[in-house]
Amino acid sequence: MEVEKLQISYPVIVEGKYDRLRLLSVIDANIYTTEGFGIFKKKEKLALFRALAAATPVIVLTDPDGAGTQIRSFLTGVIPKERLIPLYVPQIKGKEPRKKEPSAAGFLGVEGQERERLYRLFLPFAGKERPAPAWPITKADLYEDGLTGAANSAARRAALARQFDLPEDMTPNALLSALNIITDLPGYRAALAHIF
Repeated sequence: MEVEKLQISYPVIVEGKYDRLRLLSVIDANIYTTEGFGIFKKKEKLALFRALAAATPVIVLTDPDGAGTQIRSFLTGVIPKERLIPLYVPQIKGKEPRKKEPSAAGFLGVEGQERERLYRLFLPFAGKERPAPAWPITKADLYEDGLTGAANSAARRAALARQFDLPEDMTPNALLSALNIITDLPGYRAALAHIF
C-alpha cells in the first residue's frame, strides 16, 4: 500500500542529490543539497542556507559517517543552533544499490535508508505549519516581471537573487520557493524597484 507523502513546511538540507531524491519519495518539502563538501567552498549556497534559517528553522539530515558529521558541524557553526532541527539516521552497515563499493565507513547514507524509517523520522514535523506569507509570490509574478520567459530573464533573476544573498544560478522554481520563505510580495516588489 502506498503511503501519502508527509507535508513538511520546513526547508530540509541534505548532502547530495541522491539523498534528496530518496526524501522526495517520502516527503513533500523544499529540499536543498550541500553538494557534499561543496558547501565549504560555495559562499552563495551558504548564503542561501543562512537566509532560509533567518526566516524559518531548517532541518539538517546528513549521512551517519565522518563526512556527514563534518558537514553537520560546519552548518551548526555558521547557522544559529536554535534555527537548526538536527535529524539523524542510524548507522546501518551496508551499501547503496547504485554504488559498486560501500562507503569508507561502510554505513548506509540517507539515500540507502528504508522509506518507512525516513517516514517515521519526519512524521513529528508533518503538518507543522510555518506561517505562509500574507502575500505570496507566484510564478505569474516572475513571468510578469520578466524573470521567466524573457530574453534576459536569467540575468534579471541573478540580479534579484543578489538582493537577497541567494545563489545567482537558481532555477526559477528554486528561486520562487526560497523567496516565499524569506520574503513576501511587497518585499519582492521593493527589491525589484531597487534593481530595475
